[in-house]
Amino acid sequence: MRLRSLGVALAAAAALIALPTTHPPAAAAETPLSQGKSATASSEENAGTAAAKGVDGDTGTRWSSAATDDQWFQVDLGATASVTQVVLNWETAYGKDYKVQISKDGSAWTDLKSVTGSDGGADTLDVSGQGRYVRMLGVHRATQWGYSLWEFQVFGATGGSTQPTCGTANAAQGRPATASSTENAGTPASAAFDGNTGTRWSSQASDPQWLQVDLGAAKDLCKVDLTWEAAYGKDFQIQASADGQSWNTLKSVDGATGGTASYDVSGSGRYVRILGTARGTGYGYSLWEVAVHTGGTGTPPIEGGGDLGPNVIVVDPSTPNLQQKFDDVFKQQESSQFGTGRYQFLLKPGTYNGVNAQIGFYTSISGLGLNPDDTQINGDVTVDAGWFNGNATQNFWRSAENLAIRPSHGDDRWAVAQAAPFRRIHVQGGLNLAPNGYGWASGGYIADSKIDGTVGPYSQQQWYTRDSSVGGWTNGVWNMTFSGVQGAPATNFDSGPYTTLDTTPVSREKPFLYLDGSTYKVFVPAKRTTARGVSWPANAGTSLPLDQFYVVKPGATATTINAALAQGLNLLFTPGVYHLDRTIDVTRANTVVLGLGLATLIPDNGVDAMHVADVDGVKLAGFLIDAGPVNSDTLLRIGAPGSGADHSANPTSMQDVFVRIGGAGPGLATNSVVVDSNNVIIDHTWLWRADHGTGVGWDTNRADYGLRVNGNDVLATGLFVEHFNKYDVYWSGERGRTIFFQNEKAYDAPNAAAITHDGIVGYAAYKVADTVGTHEAWGLGSYCNYTSDPSIVQAHGFQVPTTTGIKMHDLLVISLGGKGQYAHVVNSTGAATSGTDTVPSKITSFP
Repeated sequence: MRLRSLGVALAAAAALIALPTTHPPAAAAETPLSQGKSATASSEENAGTAAAKGVDGDTGTRWSSAATDDQWFQVDLGATASVTQVVLNWETAYGKDYKVQISKDGSAWTDLKSVTGSDGGADTLDVSGQGRYVRMLGVHRATQWGYSLWEFQVFGATGGSTQPTCGTANAAQGRPATASSTENAGTPASAAFDGNTGTRWSSQASDPQWLQVDLGAAKDLCKVDLTWEAAYGKDFQIQASADGQSWNTLKSVDGATGGTASYDVSGSGRYVRILGTARGTGYGYSLWEVAVHTGGTGTPPIEGGGDLGPNVIVVDPSTPNLQQKFDDVFKQQESSQFGTGRYQFLLKPGTYNGVNAQIGFYTSISGLGLNPDDTQINGDVTVDAGWFNGNATQNFWRSAENLAIRPSHGDDRWAVAQAAPFRRIHVQGGLNLAPNGYGWASGGYIADSKIDGTVGPYSQQQWYTRDSSVGGWTNGVWNMTFSGVQGAPATNFDSGPYTTLDTTPVSREKPFLYLDGSTYKVFVPAKRTTARGVSWPANAGTSLPLDQFYVVKPGATATTINAALAQGLNLLFTPGVYHLDRTIDVTRANTVVLGLGLATLIPDNGVDAMHVADVDGVKLAGFLIDAGPVNSDTLLRIGAPGSGADHSANPTSMQDVFVRIGGAGPGLATNSVVVDSNNVIIDHTWLWRADHGTGVGWDTNRADYGLRVNGNDVLATGLFVEHFNKYDVYWSGERGRTIFFQNEKAYDAPNAAAITHDGIVGYAAYKVADTVGTHEAWGLGSYCNYTSDPSIVQAHGFQVPTTTGIKMHDLLVISLGGKGQYAHVVNSTGAATSGTDTVPSKITSFP
């Protein structure tokens, strides 16, 4: 936005008539509730117009947004307040149409006032509502610039009370459970907490017996629902405990008759148990389901569902100026490699004609049908590299999903690099993976997609395609790997770029948002084994309504996010940047954490970003973790050290979850991702210690390890890990498998001494620990580009134990233009790279 003179702006504001009332703002003696409070916004024009400037009480400073219609400004009043008036002192760039809204939790919003046709100046709005958060939600700008507020003032009184509320969510569902006994293997304790009324726990036929659940943290307990099978408890107690040892009786029940009953309780505890003292039949105790409800302290429960926020752009074929919406976002995001803008386009089912959706940084496009063919684009979804002079090697952080595309000229262009998934797409034609002019390209990933025509990678250095169908594949540069792909070329790695596996041993597609009629739901696909071809239209899996998700919006705190998780909600992160002052703790089995528009989590003050407990079936998908300037030990940890449970029937998955250290500013983390749980599926990740951008340097954005795998039976499909100070991948779990690996060593190693360890020059890109007996991998490449010291000769790209249980297939190392060299491919085997010709040194099988 152009800066105008302060005097002119103030004079213009004074001349305008306030809408919709004409009386002046509240008396000067009255300090707004909003003044000096925490403020956030959908975007900020620059560092000098930050959100905080809109509530600082200084009429000479301002907040201003990016130049698009869908923007918001929000203030956290710090406590629940009864709001009576809101005053918006607009700068020349004002909102013509907007809403003022209120929320108790920063998620579910209620309109206080809708304003249409404002002419700027000072808008004084008399309102009535109660909440902690107040925001301006822009609908239409009055100028070609963004929205700009000298001051956003909220008046009223704090101290409003709320009535105690008992939550509707089941805090016990999916939580770890134990019992005094079980009748047989088919009636385990966990069956009473799995949300399935067709499974049950049953005990031995004796008194007393008990059933217990661990809620993961202390909760305020308000109600317990029991659904008995025919073998019911006549006399029993509902108890709570802080430690699972000392129990407090919340309710004593005598003479019960079975069936379904709800019991109001009052108390707190982490553990809840049903202690049966007298059976109602000659059999044991048997419960189909136990539900535990929390709340009752005067703090309302966090509500699921709600709107998706201003940076989710929902359209249908009749949306006016649809092409302009795509063009406006692309203009802002085309070259915004390290910007803060985040956008998600959601296309309702239907046919879209003549559309060219160009996809820039931090932009995602997805169909809202249950199947890709429900959302038909007769046009293009395009990624090209004009912004970077035809070089596509930095086309990161964007995605397309769940669409059908009939390209306008026969081939759709998707010229991307890392962290740019192409999932669940039906291309009714060909797919061109190179930029216009066939410049450099370094990608990429396709899954669960059908391409009727031929895929042409052309200048793409590497690519991984999983569980898809292609009409043909023309060529490739170094490493083209396929698993479960109908129509894939045969393996020819000894003379060409191809590594082909007929099936993928274990896979599960990424959860996605869709519309069931007019209701948003999240579809969670089922696990597949020995998969080949697309998963649709059969669509094995389950649907979760949006009201089972906390819809997270910028400004939400880690405390609120964790409270929502503890309440039993899943998470849907809307597009935005989220600063975390504490770790997000995912402790419940089957929790879904789904991001839209590359939602970005930044841990502050050295905390870890996210921990996942050693439980079944957690799904992490579609978000970016950006390291903060204070060192975090581990940005994402799945499981805990020493985890030993078998999760093969229902593994945790990590899909399109990306990590960045540096680039957008200094970032530090000892470990990017650590996997301690067994059977985890890592499906497409890019873990990147930045080699360019701001805050980049050998120690400035230090990060020792990219991926550390300690769990057993972990599978990685589509593993991109680059530039770490020590090992990019260190694998110490048994029976690990990797299908496709792409790596570059750290460009900025200052000299050979800085990376020498145990008498070896250079840390391997992919190391399997000496203690491992069984490991297998296919289609792996490591490249060096030692720009700080081109004389470095790295000992090898891969380091593994030499034993019959270790099987490595189709490995290569490459010196990029002679900036450093490799002495060997794996251990001391394989020819050295040499010269500046960028020719790979290969091994097809080791040992």
